[in-house]
Amino acid sequence: MTAPNKTSNTIAVRGSILHFIDDPGDGSIPGAFEFYADGILIAEEGYITKVGEARALSAGLADQVDITDYTGALILPGFVDTHTHVVQTDIVASHGGQLLNWLDKYTYPAESAFASEAHGRETADFFLDELLRNGTTTAMVLGSVHRASVDAVFSAALERRMRLIAGKAMMDRGCPERVRDTASSSYAESKALIERWHDRDRLQYAVTPRFAVTSTADQLACAGRLAREHPGVLVQTHLAENKEEVALVAELFPDRRSYLDVYDHFGLIGTRSVLAHGIWLDDEDVVRLAESGAAIAHCPTCNLFMGSGLLDVDRMAAAGVNVALGTDIGGGTTFSMLRVLHEAYKVAQLVGKSLPPLRALYLATLAGARALHLDTRIGNFLPGKEADFVVLDLHATPLLKRRMERAETLAEKLFVLMMLGDDRVVAATYLMGERVHDGLTDVTADA
Repeated sequence: MTAPNKTSNTIAVRGSILHFIDDPGDGSIPGAFEFYADGILIAEEGYITKVGEARALSAGLADQVDITDYTGALILPGFVDTHTHVVQTDIVASHGGQLLNWLDKYTYPAESAFASEAHGRETADFFLDELLRNGTTTAMVLGSVHRASVDAVFSAALERRMRLIAGKAMMDRGCPERVRDTASSSYAESKALIERWHDRDRLQYAVTPRFAVTSTADQLACAGRLAREHPGVLVQTHLAENKEEVALVAELFPDRRSYLDVYDHFGLIGTRSVLAHGIWLDDEDVVRLAESGAAIAHCPTCNLFMGSGLLDVDRMAAAGVNVALGTDIGGGTTFSMLRVLHEAYKVAQLVGKSLPPLRALYLATLAGARALHLDTRIGNFLPGKEADFVVLDLHATPLLKRRMERAETLAEKLFVLMMLGDDRVVAATYLMGERVHDGLTDVTADA
């Protein structure tokens, strides 16, 4: 590790650098990614200016700025988590039950605590620090029904200059009174939050009906109205996660063809919609998703933990649906996007498909940026993009080091990383060119 930069508004880091220009498929698509075994990344005022081979960029650079040397490590764009719940941080790894039972037993009691502003802020600070510790630099986050929960996570993200999308949950039925709002109050509070936070620094708002089970037709209409009145905001919700949930939605909305059609009817399906799970969709729904430009947030750790089912990512991609990844804390069991990729590979195996390692890392970076309509700002290292990136130590554990020494190709090394990697491999996380997590220092301090 080198001394602080000579030029405070310019940084340079050296290591193996990988980023994606497009979906690489199995890795054979020309121009879909760039890899520099020995590369340098340069950023000024928080924005990428150059990336390339070290031999081409290093001449005279050391005279202008100290180069932080991560030789042997892998530098990637920061991970993008397209679906997670700050208000479920404290119920991760709660035993037993599938979706609807789990919500009643764990989720609603935990979320009721967010009526307290102090609790909301303390949790938000922990939650965001945990994301950064795991190399996640952008996240789409659900709050509780309490406006204070969203104020807390936005305030914490603003202090960190973290790119964040969040929204207040809208729930006016099918849940305990202490976590229930009304159609009119959810509209008014969401509108006030949009006016306060949307497009403030690196923050954006998402209209957030929790799911069709807990929103009346009046509330879903209010959500659609918010999306129309504020075309720059996003929409986030849950879709077709669990068979019992799908059956209940059919009972609650008998006039609609499908679960997806419920949202579509109320104007909640479009290019700025991110729908978590999407496991139990028929072919007509998949075609409609592709036509609308909506994205699916694939949440494999939650889907497996809850016993909800297996998403066929290849089916979605073949239809033209944009798929990205979500940790789905706290039904999801990890903040680590590497562990999410680990489970995504297993899910693919169980549906008779495969997840190539290059495509996996694309899903965790540029695909997430595309799903959130942020790919002009983040997701890769093209000049002008925001300098959010993660440095991964490929020798972080004895087993990882031993296995890497026997890996011969880039694809093999990436596959080993996604199978054996976790938070321990995150050597550093950068936001806008500033190091906000130093895993190497943390390891030294722990030792």
